[in-house]
Amino acid sequence: MDEAADHAAHFTRLADEIASAVLGKSDVVRMALVALLSEGHILLEDVPGVGKTTLARAIAAVTDGEWRRIQFTPDLLPSDVTGVPVFNQATREFQFHPGPVFSNVVIADEINRASPKTQAALLEVMEERQVTVDGRRYPVPRPFLVVATQNPVEMDGTYRLPEAQLDRFLMRLSLGYPGADAELAIMRGDRLTAPEDLKVVADSERLAAIAAAAKRVFIDDAVYRYVLDLAHATRGHDEIHVGVSPRATVALVRALRMLVLASGRSYATPDDVKELAVPAWAHRLVLAPGSAISGRGAADVLRDVLDRVPVPAPVRHGDE
Repeated sequence: MDEAADHAAHFTRLADEIASAVLGKSDVVRMALVALLSEGHILLEDVPGVGKTTLARAIAAVTDGEWRRIQFTPDLLPSDVTGVPVFNQATREFQFHPGPVFSNVVIADEINRASPKTQAALLEVMEERQVTVDGRRYPVPRPFLVVATQNPVEMDGTYRLPEAQLDRFLMRLSLGYPGADAELAIMRGDRLTAPEDLKVVADSERLAAIAAAAKRVFIDDAVYRYVLDLAHATRGHDEIHVGVSPRATVALVRALRMLVLASGRSYATPDDVKELAVPAWAHRLVLAPGSAISGRGAADVLRDVLDRVPVPAPVRHGDE
């Protein structure tokens, strides 16, 4: 078995184990794993009670990482997230007491119920994998993943996440309501495994090996150019006030390599880019007021961009 096929098989085992706790959502599980293995962060947006936290806990369980859950509420303080210096009477010095972000998987539950100031406490650690307190830097464990759940912004008691923070999430995913068969199985408890009962499928060494293999995936210049053309199209679209940033193009390419590897291939195609564009970019767009009035969402406008931008011929260079 070649390298790509071996890692793809391990990816499938991870997805299958998570799917035993999150029924009927194999596509979302697959994308969540792509984000995890791309060393990105995941924003799960949906109505309450559809399994957002279960998915986050399942990801933590199968990767054998220490995980902590933060319930975001209006009275949560930034120090409740990052930690706080405490005066030690014995040493007559301040000692830093780490907060819950010092774990491998951080579940930020209902992140948009906290104030913008508290939400911003995650900005540095999501980008730089460290927390700065009183001028000192404290690195968090690796691998490090934030899985944030968010209720729709129209719901009472929610705050819109700032664009700077949205841009730090590699993907925004939505579980949606389960299908009828899956919901019946959930009601009966059939074929449903609790996250804490899931088997460990990949430890930190295996995750690092998969991430390293993804960096060797071949991307032709035509595919790079296609990503750039799509990005430029968002920046000049009449219905988009602010298009995707260079950080977004880099993030999409990083996820693209992992998606290709998970498919058992060693080269990327334009179709792979199209599959990733909405989950990786839609949450980063700021729509013009007219688009919001018409009822079109960011995903709708982005699909319009995908339809308009010419697709290069399929590329198979680097196939081994």
